Amino acid sequence: MNLHEYQAKELIHSYGVPIQKGIMAGSVEDAVAAYKEIRKESNSDIAIVKAQIHAGGRGKGGGVKLVKSEDELRMEADNILGMMLKTPQTPGGMEGPGKLVRKILVAEDAYAPDFDACDEIYMSILMDREKKCNVIIYSTEGGMDIETVAEETPHLVFKEWIDPELGIQAFQLRKIAFNLGLQGAAFKAMTKFVANLYKAFVGSDASLIEINPTVKTGDDRIIAVDTKISLDDNALYRHKDLAEMRDESEEDPTEVEAKKVGLNYVKLDGNVGCMVNGAGLAMATMDIIKLSGGSPANFLDVGGTADAQRVEQAFKIILKDPNVKAILINIFGGIVRCDRVAQGVVDAYKNIGNINVPIIVRLQGTNADIAKELIDNSGLKVHSAVLLKEAADLVKELVG
Repeated sequence: MNLHEYQAKELIHSYGVPIQKGIMAGSVEDAVAAYKEIRKESNSDIAIVKAQIHAGGRGKGGGVKLVKSEDELRMEADNILGMMLKTPQTPGGMEGPGKLVRKILVAEDAYAPDFDACDEIYMSILMDREKKCNVIIYSTEGGMDIETVAEETPHLVFKEWIDPELGIQAFQLRKIAFNLGLQGAAFKAMTKFVANLYKAFVGSDASLIEINPTVKTGDDRIIAVDTKISLDDNALYRHKDLAEMRDESEEDPTEVEAKKVGLNYVKLDGNVGCMVNGAGLAMATMDIIKLSGGSPANFLDVGGTADAQRVEQAFKIILKDPNVKAILINIFGGIVRCDRVAQGVVDAYKNIGNINVPIIVRLQGTNADIAKELIDNSGLKVHSAVLLKEAADLVKELVG
């Protein structure tokens, strides 16, 4: 689950991390009121207007503007609210449709009073699955795409691995501040900043916290200017307050619908729909589709109860994607019997009607032979397979 910038900042600030102050607004008038409040607190006419969508690179699409007066604020807020903002991270990139901006953040000028005296730093925390540790990635080259920095100047990207049982240690905090070239008050401020940020990462069950840029001000303060947080959906039952921050309008409508009926669905860009039970089998099925010359259109795990109703719901969700040219159903009958799944496929097919894409069904496990017979004798345009290779060959034949 992703958070908006203003939500992410509220979260880390609750753990003691200094942030760029800002007020969320959903209308031009709210933005004007927010600007007056920010101007009063900062004693400056300068403010930043930021579009709030779940995507990075907002400034590249015109979603971040600096204003110096109430008239400028009103104009920029009016321009940004309601725009379809295109960034390299919105669906389709800069050539795609973009995302509708429903909210903006009116924020203080964190670089005041001397922009040239400020330094921008990149900082993120995530899990390193290979090392089974959390890792802090940081660089002096903040404000840029970290991928570009890593490719062009890899020596400027540092990593610090944290044992999740021990937590972050004092020597590691000092090492991070030292590698960033900080001294004196800024050095101490950075060690405290990172310590509290790591507490926020662990305490919120986040899978990613990224702050780009983190700013060292001219008076040696460390401030989070832009913040991105992804939370682990599997841990949201422990964080009812954070779960309430979900903005479904920012998510794929089909994924939202699938979640409501208990299906694990992720939309992809391919042409072969997948319906599988079990995440591991789903990943293997996607690999098989790719090797057969197709491309997976989705990840869909129906779980261990693949009955007729569940299969029908899965069919409907997959068929919402106009790019789907075939559907591969790959079920291992362990908990659920294959003949029940097969009957569910037949019943769902008849209930939906008018399915114009070929369906390949591969059922293996308990009563697999009975299941194949049910499919073959159904009279429907459904192709059955026993071996995974057979299913792959059918994908290749039907999708081309």
